[in-house]
Amino acid sequence: MTAPRSTLVLDSPIMDELTRALGNGAVVTDPDVLAGYRRDAAALCESTLPLAAVLPTTESDVRAMMKIASAHRIPVVPQGALTGLAGAANASAGALVLNTRRMNKIIELDPVDRIAVVQPGVTNKELKDAARQHGLTYLPDPSSWETSTIGGNIATNAGGLCCVKYGVTARFVRGLRVVLADGRATFLGRRTVKGVAGLSLAELFVGSEGTLGIITEATVGLDFPAATPLTMAATFPSTAAAGEAVARIRAAGITPSLFELLDRTTVAAIDAYARMDFGTDAAAVLIAQSDAGPAAVRELEEIAAHCTESGAVDVAVAEDEIESEQLVQARRLAYPALERLGSPLVDDVSVPISHLASMIDEVGRIAERLGLVIGVVGHAGDGNIHPTVIVDPADPASSADAGQAFDEIAAFALALGGTITGEHGVGLLKRDLLESELDSVAAELQRGIKELLDPHYLLNPGKMLTARS
Repeated sequence: MTAPRSTLVLDSPIMDELTRALGNGAVVTDPDVLAGYRRDAAALCESTLPLAAVLPTTESDVRAMMKIASAHRIPVVPQGALTGLAGAANASAGALVLNTRRMNKIIELDPVDRIAVVQPGVTNKELKDAARQHGLTYLPDPSSWETSTIGGNIATNAGGLCCVKYGVTARFVRGLRVVLADGRATFLGRRTVKGVAGLSLAELFVGSEGTLGIITEATVGLDFPAATPLTMAATFPSTAAAGEAVARIRAAGITPSLFELLDRTTVAAIDAYARMDFGTDAAAVLIAQSDAGPAAVRELEEIAAHCTESGAVDVAVAEDEIESEQLVQARRLAYPALERLGSPLVDDVSVPISHLASMIDEVGRIAERLGLVIGVVGHAGDGNIHPTVIVDPADPASSADAGQAFDEIAAFALALGGTITGEHGVGLLKRDLLESELDSVAAELQRGIKELLDPHYLLNPGKMLTARS
């Protein structure tokens, strides 16, 4: 393995090669414009101004760029809409960024096979809107669905509010066209519902954060939309009571289409931000939704009964679609509400559902011990929570305490049989934590796959697992 030339300065001949291959408008070198390609939405992750931003519109453009980058050993950082929360799209020293937002065509939408073929720069919302014209929908629903791209969703295996019932992005990816580090292009996967011909190589690229190749086209599955959902909210005097309710509901075989949890800090922030009036005594709030059509009323009644039996002090079922949307909007407001308290650093761990309350309570103890404000929001139905640490970026001590909180939260999640990241990814933010989750053999296998596809570590260097020392 040979490391990329991270200190290389783009001289005129190389710039001329890129411009000849992709055209004048596809290569950005103006420092003021390049600043917009420097980093994603993650806080406290290092970034630097890239050497240039390359903006392809076709797979041929991507192949040409990667051949040039490979020949000159220039590292390349793939990017989408820059909505990520782990620093995976941050520019690194001496690198080009390859931003796919101009690759935004919906190539095919087949209502019979219920698939769409799209370029990576198509947004989640654009695909949903196009599918709606055929009576279909694209089910993955990350919080950033209006702006995040399909390529970025696939690269991070994005989750979202509805994945408790419908699954994360990987469930809907059937096939991918990818360009490798040396400029070769290939199709991996299939168009069909079934397919077991050989290894499932496409799955390697889902969640790989641009470290194995550049996605240039995705074939994804579509579905019929569910019935208009009904929503309820339950307020609890403790996280333990809320956790008991979640466990009882899941044990009863009930799978809400949305099942979200807010802790005391987050509830108070939302109340102050949007006057939702959850109440000052709320230690936790569960928001559940059912899209089971005629059975939705009965399903919510069962969920409400389990909440009451677990100690809920108030259970409210929305009377109409407007009230339902208000409750879901309360969950979507968690991040901007916490942002008013300071700079939010969003964590992302998953634990077995049976340990959800223990995980949330431990976050509270960590916050108290370190003198931090940490609000917890999460996908209660699958054990994925987002402790959000309020940080003062100008205060080194605050940043150091936030880093310690991240480490302690991750360690506790692993001790419970969980994972350091459920959906945001590793990127830069959790790079140093990844090997605490992997054993030495698993780490060696991952590096072996990386080096087979990208022997010079040109693609997104420094992200996820670093090169062998």
